[in-house]
Amino acid sequence: MDENSLVHDLVFRPVRAGNSLEETVSRLMQTIRLGVVAPGAALPSERELALRFSVSRDTVREAIKELADAGYLTSKRGRYGGTFVANPLPTSTDATPPGPGELDDLVGIRAVLERGAARLAAGRELGAAERASLWTRLAEVQASAPEDYRRLDSRLHLGIAEIAGVPSLVGLIADNRTRVNELLDSFPLLARNIEHSNRQHEAIVLAILAGDAAGAEEAMREHLEGSAALLRGFLA
Repeated sequence: MDENSLVHDLVFRPVRAGNSLEETVSRLMQTIRLGVVAPGAALPSERELALRFSVSRDTVREAIKELADAGYLTSKRGRYGGTFVANPLPTSTDATPPGPGELDDLVGIRAVLERGAARLAAGRELGAAERASLWTRLAEVQASAPEDYRRLDSRLHLGIAEIAGVPSLVGLIADNRTRVNELLDSFPLLARNIEHSNRQHEAIVLAILAGDAAGAEEAMREHLEGSAALLRGFLA
């Protein structure tokens, strides 16, 4: 993901004091679940992570070790060494089950946030770079292999949030999407569902690019209802 993007800045912002190790682990997992750093790509250096998160390098090392032990990160030595996101990522089967009412809350707030983002994005006068970025992210998710689908799907949804023009909205959607992805990763991807989702993604993007705010919100509503039905079917 573009290092100048709002999402990149959000996931690498300073962590809250008090539980710095846990917060650093959580933030690094967010970079992985949202596809901010792709499988096989390098994380920023320990020094840069410590500066961005406002924690010690020892805290960064401990967080990296925890995620390396869990199979999400790998380290390489030498001139081209560093810490890399595992490729492939481990298959997630140990997601914390949603607590009472959590699933309804997650899908409910997601509907409010992402339908609003689609409407706002369609209502803006988009520049050539924004339009090209949206087309690129749509093409990437449509052409993705199953193991890359969730990451590229997240990139598209977050890209829509970015062009909506409300920076704080991006952070809210990123936090919601991180937990949603954790739950989605706990059950298999369905080929028919991917095909259906890609048709819906195209409808959303076309409506945004046409400046059809009502159509973009409606296409997003239909898309999110399908995702919510899957979550409830597997987890409720």
